[in-house]
Amino acid sequence: MKITCEQASLAKGVNIVSKAVPVRSTMPILECILIDASTNRITMTGNDMELGIETVVEGTIEERGVVALDAKFFAELIRKIPNAPVTIETDETWHTTITCEKTVVRVPGKSGEDFAYIPVIPRNNPVVISQMGLRDLIRQTTFAAALNNNNKLMTGEYMEIVDSRLKAVTLDGNRIAIRNVVLGTEADDSACVVPVKALNEVGKILDGGADDLINIYFTENHVIFEFNDTTVVSRLIDGEYFKIDHMISSDFVTKMTCNKKALLDSIDRSTIMSREADKKPIVFRIEGQTLSMSIESIYGTMNEEMEVAKEGADMIIGFNPKYLIDALRVIDDEDITFYLLNTKSPAIIKDDEGNYTYVVLPINISVR
Repeated sequence: MKITCEQASLAKGVNIVSKAVPVRSTMPILECILIDASTNRITMTGNDMELGIETVVEGTIEERGVVALDAKFFAELIRKIPNAPVTIETDETWHTTITCEKTVVRVPGKSGEDFAYIPVIPRNNPVVISQMGLRDLIRQTTFAAALNNNNKLMTGEYMEIVDSRLKAVTLDGNRIAIRNVVLGTEADDSACVVPVKALNEVGKILDGGADDLINIYFTENHVIFEFNDTTVVSRLIDGEYFKIDHMISSDFVTKMTCNKKALLDSIDRSTIMSREADKKPIVFRIEGQTLSMSIESIYGTMNEEMEVAKEGADMIIGFNPKYLIDALRVIDDEDITFYLLNTKSPAIIKDDEGNYTYVVLPINISVR
């Protein structure tokens, strides 16, 4: 194999596919990036057997071939060589010579035949959404999924399509994030659970705007994302997802509307008084048209007040401030509305249009 590519193109390709390369694996070949120039285009691939990413790299093919190179080494080398044309050449034993201007590096490669290629999966009836829309959806939901949990479903995002409307749900046992998006084109009804890891990696790669589209294919066992010259394939999580509608009550006794930025800034300031590990609650006292917020810790106390529009009963309730901050940061509305039932029931933050719903469990507090 002999190819020549610009350093910037190689760096972009390496950055994309490295997201699917495991740090350690019982299969050393998976710790490599596959460079495939066996056809009339150059592709790079990373694959950890759960998540696979393939992207096309611009360049010239002088001699066709395939080689797998250690991902960590190759990525670091490509980042540090000059921004100039790079030639990658292999011999019949996959020993590879990488040349850039006056820099010549010789390293052992591996046979591409041993690499785990991304599976070829039939693709029909794509779900089409803008890259910006999917990137926002990922940002607005995946934070509420569990990082590690005995119930693997909590590490995924439930995606349901009904009447060309996409509903995305994540939860970790303490909070729920729900977003609804109207798709620009018709899509078949479907439902599945996508690993949040895969979604977060897709979100990091996406760089298009509202007019740049991405095709998503849902199959029985996989989800496929196609955009620009990149394909991401992930296994789905098996199992029946939680009955979310049963977890969210429509009843409330207190409805509070306030300025989102002012509330977020106040809660954010309160975290100065404690560390996340301390799990000190922020206490909301909603009385009349005033919200009083307080937090106590070994460092001292902090109190703030702000004006709100309240309907219904006064309420005293405590929350983990981090959970509130995470939800408020991804809401773009100027004003937000809380719906509260009692001190033991979850707080619900939602808009009138049904675009989003965030649910946060309260923390038991001793009222004085």
